[in-house]
Amino acid sequence: MKENNENLPNPKEIEKEIGDFLAKKFGGTVRMITPGMLPERETVDETGAAPNRGDKLKFNTKPKELISYLDEYIVKQDMAKAVLATKICTHFNRVTRSETDNHKVGDMVGSIKNNVLMIGPTGVGKTYIIKLIAKKLGVPFVKGDATKFSETGYVGGDVEDLIRELVRDADDDIERAQCGIIYIDEIDKIAASRNLIGADISRTGVQRALLKPLEETEIDLKVPHDPISMIQEMERFRKTGERDKRTVNTKNILFIMSGAFGDLPQIVNKRLTKQAIGFGADITSVKEQTAILHKIKSEDLIEYGFESEFVGRLPVRSVFEHLTEEDLYTILKNPNNPIILGKKLDFAAYGIDIRFEDAVLRRMARKAFQENTGARGLVSAVESILLPFETQLPSAPITRFPVTTQIIERSVEAFLASSEQERSDAFAELVLEEREFVKAYLIAQKQTLAAKYNIALTDARIDTAAGFYSRNIIDIGHLIKQLKTHLDEIKKVELYFFKRHDVNIVFVADAVDYIIEQLLIDGFSLKQIYKKLTDDFELGLKLIMEKTRKNRFFISKEALLEPDAYISNLIKNELSDLTLKEIDPGEESVNTINTRN
Repeated sequence: MKENNENLPNPKEIEKEIGDFLAKKFGGTVRMITPGMLPERETVDETGAAPNRGDKLKFNTKPKELISYLDEYIVKQDMAKAVLATKICTHFNRVTRSETDNHKVGDMVGSIKNNVLMIGPTGVGKTYIIKLIAKKLGVPFVKGDATKFSETGYVGGDVEDLIRELVRDADDDIERAQCGIIYIDEIDKIAASRNLIGADISRTGVQRALLKPLEETEIDLKVPHDPISMIQEMERFRKTGERDKRTVNTKNILFIMSGAFGDLPQIVNKRLTKQAIGFGADITSVKEQTAILHKIKSEDLIEYGFESEFVGRLPVRSVFEHLTEEDLYTILKNPNNPIILGKKLDFAAYGIDIRFEDAVLRRMARKAFQENTGARGLVSAVESILLPFETQLPSAPITRFPVTTQIIERSVEAFLASSEQERSDAFAELVLEEREFVKAYLIAQKQTLAAKYNIALTDARIDTAAGFYSRNIIDIGHLIKQLKTHLDEIKKVELYFFKRHDVNIVFVADAVDYIIEQLLIDGFSLKQIYKKLTDDFELGLKLIMEKTRKNRFFISKEALLEPDAYISNLIKNELSDLTLKEIDPGEESVNTINTRN
């Protein structure tokens, strides 16, 4: 017996072997917990979240502010933007107020959530607009596809998994997750099939599974019969020494559904024509379909295949319009357009600067419109035109690529065979066109951007911003933010100069614009600008301050360009005033005596 015991591995060796096996089988997601590791207590709050995960939701965005933000990125869809911005802002403002009020109205009379149903064809920006809203509001956000879920208890994804994913997106902060947004696309695909025999677990079953989360329910974060979930619970017990149940309440989680609903216009039109005398004609035009969808009622969605309880939990409906060829062109021209900005980044990865001719953008829009897939068609249209160049130009000594109609109609070899001067001239012309367009865009959006970012957009600053855009890959929002950052930094330079040299300098408007131009366009650093200020002005201003006791100096652009002349004129004027006072020091006293007399 003793000999057999000596051949047995010790607990450390057993632990190591089991740990190696689990690592090979499950990677880093599963670990073995031994009694020697229990417990490490860590203070947690009553929701089960670790401390200092994040603050409570503090929401004060107004609908007009959100609409203004969406206008920067979304073309058309004015009614949809207004509906979404208004109802989403109202929802989160109510949540914020209910957390601060002593008496919660929602607890007394019940609460109806503004869950949204978005209806519109593919490629009109339904998913994009919700991503923009979630990013702007800074709330946890999860996107799911209705076709990938089945009723709880059957094989397939569980709708409750979206709640658990929302908690992960909130960095395991349950309180933040309970104020998040869950977006479910392709919701029209779970409408009941009329010719189905037997249980429809992937359609009406999913609708039933969504009923409680859409209103209010408690979702257990622990998944039954899931070994990973069990091990995570053991790991939590190891850290906290507590066996608490972690749940998420869906009361304040906003659900947004979307779908194309291809046959819905016919259903609505059928109902409308029944109410009129005669027979209605078939709907053919896109405008007619959109106009019909604006008259949608709950009974139309029920006939489409949704249960009445499910429809009742989606009180807000937003209809998206079809995009015309002109709309697609406007999308490509938008300075915030991710398609063109993304293509600039693609070529920039190879050190190639790319610019687009207006006629080429119109050709891309026409090609995308013919595909009848909305804005999604723009990506394939851009790729089909630029792919041959993206394949070959990285291997050629090319740093500038002007995308003109003449160039794309020729072969890549013909473009490479053209002269450097010809390519440079074409590129410079496109850069100038882009700069002028961005400048006009900024002028048109001047008031909106100024109010949004709390910045004064002078003509000089707009011109500088347009020049910076034409030299860099950046959207308008980040451009204005960078401009605002530099303005704040210039104020700090004034303060720092005063603290270091005891001299109070104030930059006038044209000097501020000139410094911003140096920072954005010329690539100067703030440290370089401060050093030049010290070299050019410190001694001269201190001399004047000692002689005149003046300690406030206004610096103009002219002073920055000609510091010596500025100091000389300042000395001449200030010292001459001082000399006059020394010659007739009693002038002020005489005037005072005459006044009294």
